[in-house]
Amino acid sequence: MSAPAAPPAAAPRITLGALCLAAGGAVLFSSKSIFIKLAYAVPGAAGAPPVDAVTLLTLRMLFSMPFFVVIGYFATRRGGAAALTGRDHLALIGLGLIGYYFSSYMDFIGLKYISASLERLILYLYPTFTVLLSALLFRRPITGRLAAALAVCYGGVALVFGHDLAGSEVKSSVWIGGAFVAVSAFTYAVYLVTGTEVIARVGATRFTAYAMTVSSIACIAQFFVIHPLERLALPAAVYGYGLLLGIVSTVLPTFLTAVALKRIGASQVALIGAVGPIATLVMGVAILDESFGIWQLAGAALVITGVLMITIRPRPTTT
Repeated sequence: MSAPAAPPAAAPRITLGALCLAAGGAVLFSSKSIFIKLAYAVPGAAGAPPVDAVTLLTLRMLFSMPFFVVIGYFATRRGGAAALTGRDHLALIGLGLIGYYFSSYMDFIGLKYISASLERLILYLYPTFTVLLSALLFRRPITGRLAAALAVCYGGVALVFGHDLAGSEVKSSVWIGGAFVAVSAFTYAVYLVTGTEVIARVGATRFTAYAMTVSSIACIAQFFVIHPLERLALPAAVYGYGLLLGIVSTVLPTFLTAVALKRIGASQVALIGAVGPIATLVMGVAILDESFGIWQLAGAALVITGVLMITIRPRPTTT
């Protein structure tokens, strides 16, 4: 006679506080697009060009890096933390460069060309790219449910993209910006798919802290390679938006989301994360005076529905 099956693990207890943490993290992450667009709109000094993607990304990393260095230090000193191998160091460097440095750089460039709402919807496609990469790299089948979700997601983006393209005076800008942001979403998906084993070995907190530190160093190094130090003579407003990008849109949501994941689990956080694109749409209209209509609403609804079909798995039926 076989031994009785072990009882299922208790589901995480859902509390209002944990839900607010997850929602707050999603909204703060989404505010990044707004701060970037506002920074780009600040006029430069007489005769000087406005702030570019490299400089703005460097400001973001300068303000956020000290927090991640401290987090990484204490995560390493914590009892039970395994020593990193040479392979781990190489993986952290590579993933930090791909997932946080290159992906962020592509996103910052893309926002020079397209609206914040379109950018957020394209970025929100990254789970669809993880599905496609997993099928390609690990031969994981794409079920009918996943295929339908992919179609819904891409149909939603096509609606908003087509609307923005029709209303743009410079249509090439929409194509260029959309391409840069799509590359950003794709490279972030590469980071997630290839980083799963490293996260399991290193630990999520240490992994994030180290990868963000690597990304910060790369961003700062790139700035000094292509720009003179005088380029940091920027209007105070740009520094203000850089500070908001570093703290409000990077450090705080990272903490909030990490705590929410621990308390209520990934599925619930993914569900609540759907407020992110909606928050960007609302902030884009209220702060940036971006257009909003039935096409944006329908496109956002389709993208969010498709992503939730991917990220939230149906519970198995019992007999």
